[in-house]
Amino acid sequence: MRLNEVKYTDAQPIDGYGPGFFRVGGKVVEGHVIATHSGTRSWAGLEDVAALVPLAAEVDVLFLGTGAEIAHIPAELRRTLEDAGLGVEVMSSPAACRTYNVLLSEGRRVALAVLTVGAAE
Repeated sequence: MRLNEVKYTDAQPIDGYGPGFFRVGGKVVEGHVIATHSGTRSWAGLEDVAALVPLAAEVDVLFLGTGAEIAHIPAELRRTLEDAGLGVEVMSSPAACRTYNVLLSEGRRVALAVLTVGAAE
């Protein structure tokens, strides 16, 4: 088996998560998170569409994590994001973090918007 070192350039991978937080590039970020190649910031959740729409200029696809389990996002939210030209993949937050990390390490134009898992949901 051949092992290759994963390099993330300037972007920060999601290192872990727990009840109400994510660990990004070794630092804990409380609450919901948006991550892109240009940085990580807090996010107010699914109602905060204004924070997601501008991502269409930076990335090709947004991985949207819905918490511990996969759930449908509001149809209006999906429509708004797709109308802005942003591909949206909805999955559980753990799966979204893993997928984001893999594609980020490949240098892809991806973003992540994740809801927390556990007690702070």
